[in-house]
Amino acid sequence: MNPLSVTIKPPLPTVLGEQNLQAFISNGFPNISISPDSKAMRALNKRGFIEMGFPYYGWLVSITAAPVEIAARFGIDLLFYGEDGEVEYGGSTETDKDPEIRIEYMKRVYLEAGYDAVILASDLSPQQMQFFSFPPDEITAKGSLKRYNWSYFENWDPYRNYLVAKEFCGLEEAEETNAGTFTNFSQNDQFLYALHTYLMYLKFGFGRANQDASIEIRRGAMDRDQAVELVRIYDGQYPHEYEELYLNYFELSPDDFHKILEKWTNKELFDVANRVVTPKFVVT
Repeated sequence: MNPLSVTIKPPLPTVLGEQNLQAFISNGFPNISISPDSKAMRALNKRGFIEMGFPYYGWLVSITAAPVEIAARFGIDLLFYGEDGEVEYGGSTETDKDPEIRIEYMKRVYLEAGYDAVILASDLSPQQMQFFSFPPDEITAKGSLKRYNWSYFENWDPYRNYLVAKEFCGLEEAEETNAGTFTNFSQNDQFLYALHTYLMYLKFGFGRANQDASIEIRRGAMDRDQAVELVRIYDGQYPHEYEELYLNYFELSPDDFHKILEKWTNKELFDVANRVVTPKFVVT
């Protein structure tokens, strides 16, 4: 194989994320790094945050759509994404039997059927929409471009992936645990991920620590009692340390920002008073 990697630069990147990307490239891996229009990215992320409780919606659109465009431009007929988030973390099981990832599926499942509405509401020009638009179906249909998740063909083990990336790609882990969890080696390239997983907690009652602990149980590295203890300690922690960063990025006042968080809080699972979120449940 002669793979070409594609990276969509995230909004609000961390220094560690930038260093790890450069280390990856320096270790001999060809890479196209794309920086979409920053104003368009902000507009899509803000619209996703307000309308869907999805604070990096624009970035997700781009990492989904841009590789398809790059593959079409270069005449590449095989495209791999990483893990299938629906299968790995909970969601649609459609790809269990049919692993090919079609654009219709991306829009409906990955982008929660909100793609067209968010794009329209954001009022972006065609130039700004570059790397946020999917190639027309007739373009991808002309060739034999196939799109798959790597995790369909090989068991997705984040810790093993971390060890491989550390040995062969120069990846470094964070010095401290990531916000809202006990791990320090994945999803630490941007600050918006902490807000994304906090909103996951507000919507569904499980956050990043629960997600990470479930993975550790499935791969046999942790028993359930250990996982429950870690979830009780870490899950649902609000990333206070990044709040000012979020307010500046979304151009929102503290009151408006927290109103959006409360809007997406599941009142069947939580009580909310004076910005304090209290779960009605206990993890056992």
